[in-house]
Amino acid sequence: MSELITTDVTIVGAGLVGLAAAVAMHKAGQQVVIVDAKSPPNVEFTNGDWDSRIYAISPRNANWLASIGVWQHIDAKRIGNMQAMEIIGDAKLAPIHLLADDANADYLGFIVESSALSSALLKQVDHLGITRLFNTPCESIATTEANTTLMLNDGQVIHSNLLIAADSSQSWVRQQLNVPMQQKPYAQSAIVANFKVEHSHSNTARQWFVQGENGKSSILAWLPLPNNVISIVWSTAPDVAAELLTLSADQFSAQVQAAGGSVLGDLNLIGVPAVFPLVLQKSDLYTQQSVVFMGDAAHKIHPMAGQGVNLGFRDVMDFVDILKSKNPYQSINDSALLKAYTRKRKVDMMKMVLLTDGLYQLFSSQNELTKTVRLWGFSATNHHVIKKMLVENAVAL
Repeated sequence: MSELITTDVTIVGAGLVGLAAAVAMHKAGQQVVIVDAKSPPNVEFTNGDWDSRIYAISPRNANWLASIGVWQHIDAKRIGNMQAMEIIGDAKLAPIHLLADDANADYLGFIVESSALSSALLKQVDHLGITRLFNTPCESIATTEANTTLMLNDGQVIHSNLLIAADSSQSWVRQQLNVPMQQKPYAQSAIVANFKVEHSHSNTARQWFVQGENGKSSILAWLPLPNNVISIVWSTAPDVAAELLTLSADQFSAQVQAAGGSVLGDLNLIGVPAVFPLVLQKSDLYTQQSVVFMGDAAHKIHPMAGQGVNLGFRDVMDFVDILKSKNPYQSINDSALLKAYTRKRKVDMMKMVLLTDGLYQLFSSQNELTKTVRLWGFSATNHHVIKKMLVENAVAL
């Protein structure tokens, strides 16, 4: 006989966004059940090891994570404080230097390991006593304007007013509901790795936009972690990425060091590099009946601006803010509330697509007119007023 669970909100997906949604919805007074086919990793790296998957968290999102009791669970010794950023493009122009001081801010952002964020979120889920059904795959879903019913493969049935799908870019929920996803693969793969560096990184992130002689473009980011460690994201052609991963640790370190002009001296690889393909994905719908899509289930963008998980956290923040406006007689799945969520998230998503996809197209193009625009853009951005505006926007994300 099936066991029936009744709750306000069911969340499918225990990644960073799903866990954050569980905590935030609980804090908003909703009864929550979170489900995942697997158990999220609860690994904490020690003894000089670092997770190869890292995120740049904006100050606004860090403050929000603190407000829901999550940031406090992260070991401060493993948080990189980004106080400046250097952007290097065409060799004809000087680099762009962005400083937190330009916007009277303390930091441009924080560099945090995925594992550290996941561990902190899990600790808060446990602390709040949120019901979690991990290692429990979903079997089927039924949804109406009034509610959702989720059937699990162990016989449990969850009945809720609202279901939040935060179950990755390959979302099972989205596929079950036949929600279309627009997809545009980039001609790039991203290599992620960590390095101990010889010279102080001075809490400065560095990003190179490189045009190779072969016409292939690449984007290399060095992000500051504590103890003179950097985490890199190198977005380059798939064949180039594959070739780099065949190198020995010393050879790979030498390549990354050379690509960054040896600005931090010698680099020594920590751990094993990882690689993943890059793609732009946008769901055609942000809600369907009593289902809301968040995180990678709704969108996936180029990592150059470090906004992927920030965008997902803002999905949660905006939905919780919209719930604050509802009257006592409105359900949390009221169509007016869901439409307001869609409108707000589409605007934010469009801004991020224009930023990330626009920059990718700008720096990958071999068109002479585009190259001229690129050179002009770098020159204009070095103007103090424009730099101040860029920093203010980055801090506010």
